[in-house]
Formats: sequence, structure tokens, C-alpha cells
Amino acid sequence: MVTSVVSDPRPPAVRPDPLPTLGFGAAAIGNLYAAVSDAEAEATVRAALDAGLRYFDTAPHYGFGLSETRLGRVLPADVRISTKVGRVLEPAPDADPAAERHGFVGAAPFEPVFDYSHDGVMRSFEASLKRLGRDRVDVLLAHDLGRLTHGDDHPRLFRQFLDGGYRAMRDLRDSGAAGAIGLGVNETAVCEEALGHADFDVILLAGRYTLLEQEALDGFLPLCVARAVSVIIGGPFNSGILVEGVRPGHTAHYNYAPAPPEILDRVGRLAAVCAAHAVPLPAAALQFPLAHPAVASVIPGMASPAQVAQARAWLATPVPDALWDDLRTQGLLRTDAPAPPAPVTA
Repeated sequence: MVTSVVSDPRPPAVRPDPLPTLGFGAAAIGNLYAAVSDAEAEATVRAALDAGLRYFDTAPHYGFGLSETRLGRVLPADVRISTKVGRVLEPAPDADPAAERHGFVGAAPFEPVFDYSHDGVMRSFEASLKRLGRDRVDVLLAHDLGRLTHGDDHPRLFRQFLDGGYRAMRDLRDSGAAGAIGLGVNETAVCEEALGHADFDVILLAGRYTLLEQEALDGFLPLCVARAVSVIIGGPFNSGILVEGVRPGHTAHYNYAPAPPEILDRVGRLAAVCAAHAVPLPAAALQFPLAHPAVASVIPGMASPAQVAQARAWLATPVPDALWDDLRTQGLLRTDAPAPPAPVTA
């Protein structure tokens, strides 16, 4: 375990302006699990812009540059954008262009390689700017640190990040090339560990603070409030199960895999409470995390103009206080979890 604290005499940068409530998760237009054509991707991004969305999150890993490239072709200069570092894309000319690799179908001919060093972060960042057609990004996140991703190799890569990549990110923030810096991860443990060693403005947490999971209330979210760290919630639907619900003959996905029986049961109970109040389950799921004072934005993945319109509608759906009360009574929502007092507006 890493025990030393990064020494940096510079004061933290001024915290950035709040992010928009609803953002656009751009993994899907990088062909996550299903191919999306260039035309479909462009139509989806334009629909998001027309709907008033002004924050887009991407990463080199999403389609191995494909998501960033597609955003770079369409986005105007006045929208907020976040991207990530921690992987460099090495040419893979022999890759099967139609195959699924690391969850992406028909991705660009590159292979992502983890590299949290100073040089690796700078290489990744410079390549991202070229794909995005920009000279800066609003938020820069270190992608997929943690034992959940790296297992026994976590201590080595975490030290590599603290010794090199973090310094590069600080320098990029100080120079104005990045407006804010932070982590983009799928677990809370590494967030708490990293906040014990370094200063961050924002953390993108995917799938760990939702209607299905509220353990982040135990340490992570209070720590973010205490440290004035803004939280972006990715994966608010837990890989789709909080949209799809539980239906006979349908394989619902949770954490990118078929959902186990206990999750299916819990989702069925959540859906029943929502139905009793005439509220779509995904509307409650999308609005729920935004009630926490640490949470600044929620970024569902969007792969079509219809999904953009649906997310906007769910965010504006009235959810009565009685629904949250019933979820607490049935043990489906922690009693210390804040709930939205009124419909959320983007």
C-alpha cells in the first residue's frame, strides 16, 4: 500500500464553475458493445446540442479514439468537455476492424495500453487534443485507477500515477490546458486512497451511487463534501438494468454482465414502487444521485437522438416525495440518502 503523500508546494487551483446538471456520456458513440455509424453518432451529438446539453464526457479508450474523433467533428467551441488519461493508444494495424475488442465493436485500429507516467499522460493528452480539435479541455480525468481494474498491479500503477501522471495533470491545470483535474473510475476505494495523497477538483464515479447502490454514502461522498470535490455520476442506470427493468425472456445487464438473481429481485421491487406512483423507473434513477450535495452532474450514455430526448424527459418527470418515502420504508433506499425535493431541471 502507498503511504507517502505527494508533496506539492503550490496551492490548489481555483475550483472550476459547476458543470451542467445533465451531461452526455460518449462511450456509446465509441461503439461500446454495438456499432454506431458516423452518421448516427453525428445525429446523436447534434440532437444533444439542440436539446441544450453543454457538457460531453469522452476518453481515448472509447472506441480507441473513435468517440473523441466523432465529438471533435461536431462540437462547437463553447461546450464543456472532459476526457481522460491513463492509457496510450498504440497502433494495431492487424486488428480485425469488425471484431469486439475490450467491449468496443468496429473500433479504430489501435490497442489501449495502461500508462500513468508523466510521459504517458502527456502523450495521451496531446493525442486527445488533436482528435477533439481543441487546444484545451475543461476537465481531465485519470482513467480506471484502482484494484478493481488492476488487481495486484494496483500499487505499482498507483505509484506510477502519483510519481508522474499526477504531476503532469497538475502542470496542465496550472497552464490552463485543463480547467480541472480528477479521476474517472468505477470504485470508491481508490478515490478515498487518492484523496489521501493528492488534490483533485472533480471525480467521475460510474455505477457506484445509484438507486441500486448507495455505499458511497459511507465514506466517499462525505469526503468529497469535506474536500470541496465535485462528483460526476456516470452509469446512473447500472449498465442499463434501471432502464430495461426486469422482463420475462429478457437478459437484463448489471455492471456489464447478466444481472444476478438478487439484483433482479431488487430492481423488480424498485420498479413496483415507481409504478405505484406512475413514475418511470429510469426517471427516478436519473434524478436520485443529483440530490446529494457533492454531485454536480449526471452523464447517462446516449447512442441515438431518441435516447437524448428520453433522458431530458426523465430528468423533468415529477417525482413525488412519497415515492422516496416508500423506497425507504421498503429498505430499497438508505435513510441517509438525500432525495430530490422537486423535479430537476437541466
